[in-house]
Amino acid sequence: MKKLFLTAMLISLAVISCSEKKESAEESVPATESNIMMEEPKAKDTAAVASAAATGPEADIAEGKSLVEGTDCLSCHKVDAKLVGPAYQDVAAKYTEADVDHLAQKIIDGGKGVWGDIPMTPHAGLSKENAQKMVKYILSLKK
Repeated sequence: MKKLFLTAMLISLAVISCSEKKESAEESVPATESNIMMEEPKAKDTAAVASAAATGPEADIAEGKSLVEGTDCLSCHKVDAKLVGPAYQDVAAKYTEADVDHLAQKIIDGGKGVWGDIPMTPHAGLSKENAQKMVKYILSLKK
């Protein structure tokens, strides 16, 4: 009974955190992908400025970090500790660069069973390219 109640509470929390909308009149930017919340980089955000100037794998990792921070991912995942889903460092320890496409598709389609019974919500509006960048960032957290 406790497990059922806890599972219902976690799912409710996930639904509530995903359904909040934050809009302002001055930041009305049309989204090119659904299920993600992205903002234009601010001048004081040096990481975003540096990632825009960088090229290659480092740029993908920096952009992947920005995408993860701009979506609902952090409501269920933390870098170094299990929350609702696994810690990103645990994911990085389990998978390799050969799994980038598989994990990117899993972000898009959602999933259940690999890390427990609580399902990961799908992010169907996320492009495969952006999902791959997110995975590359997560895999870069390998200890």
